[in-house]
Formats: sequence, structure tokens, C-alpha cells
Amino acid sequence: MGALFLRDVRLGLRAGGGALVGILFFLAVIAVVPFGVGPDLKLLSRIGAAMLWIGALLATLLGLDRLFQADRDDGSLDLLIMASDRHMLPLTILIKCLAHWTVSVLPLVIASPLLGLFMNMEAAAIGATALTLLVGTPAITLIGAVGAAVAVSLPRGGLLVSVIILPLTIPVLIFGVSASYGAVEDPAPFLAPFLILAAITLFFAVLGPIAAAAALRSSAD
Repeated sequence: MGALFLRDVRLGLRAGGGALVGILFFLAVIAVVPFGVGPDLKLLSRIGAAMLWIGALLATLLGLDRLFQADRDDGSLDLLIMASDRHMLPLTILIKCLAHWTVSVLPLVIASPLLGLFMNMEAAAIGATALTLLVGTPAITLIGAVGAAVAVSLPRGGLLVSVIILPLTIPVLIFGVSASYGAVEDPAPFLAPFLILAAITLFFAVLGPIAAAAALRSSAD
């Protein structure tokens, strides 16, 4: 499993600079917000957490269609499916999701505090948003694994992956933004939505690889 993780990390770094593309897209989304809403610093500070989450969500969707595509192109996906039994294939998919998240999504989390300064956010709001992104974005990747597995056999399934998984990521977005706002707004709680966000990630850490494994076996048949 360690060798599979390192292999996927290397492939992710070589495949068109996925991490750099994600960060540039993330930066582009945040950079155009002031042009759309105006230079009101108070307004930017108020919507900053939501915009960081929306930008991270959209940037995460960019590379999800490539989660299994390279393995399918070189034939290694069929080997993984045949070599893994019913219990090992979900674990293999979980490792691949972790590698994809490390290469493509973790840099977005690391870059979020800098972009939070760009949105004139308070230090507490920046820290809370970065923490919720760290906990919540793995759920987006795990949900995306199911969509990527469904669309892996299609010649141009990138858009289909986004259409399939976007409605399923709405709860992650809601609780991530709610927790971020709860860190700076007195009446709003931080811990309750944050714990729900963590529970969603743990839930999809179990269900996502199982569903993706079933979809991959179905496409192989």
C-alpha cells in the first residue's frame, strides 16, 4: 500500500502539474471576487470563508476525472481489480484517494491562509477556514472517487464526474462554511458543524471506496 501511495503521488506530480493547476484555478476564483462584489473590505471579509470553500470545491473537481484514468490507459486498473479481492479493492481505492488528495488538494489547503489575507479575513477566520478545509476536502475526494469510477469507461467523462458528485458535496460545503463562520461570530457555534463535517469525512472514507470498487468492477465486467 505504501508503494501504491508513492506511485500515485509521483504520477500525480508528473501528470500536467495537477497541484499547480489547482492552485492557479483557486487563486483565479478568489482574485475575481473583488471585481464582482466591489472593493468593500467589510463585505469581502464577511464572504471570505464561503468564497474560499467554493474555490477549493471547484478546484478539487478539476482533477477528479483523472483519478483512475491513467491506470485504465496503461492497463494497471484491470490488474488492480483482478489482483484485489472484495475487501482489498476498497482499501486500494482509499490509498489512491489519499495520494490524489495529497498531491492535488493539500496544496490548496496550504495556500488558503494567504488567499484569506487577500479577502481581508480575520486571523481566527483564516485559521478556522484552513482547518475546515483540511478536514472537509478529503470527503470531496472520496465522493469524487465514486463519480470517477462510474465515468472511467467513458471517453469524455470529466464533466459527468462533476455533475454526479456536485450535489453530494453540498453538505460538506454547508457545514464547512458554517464552522468557519462560527469561529468569528459569537452566536454561531464552531464545534457542532465542525464535528458534523468530520463525521461526513469519516462516513465517506468507509462508503466511498466501497461504492467506487463496485462501480469499477461493474465497468470491468
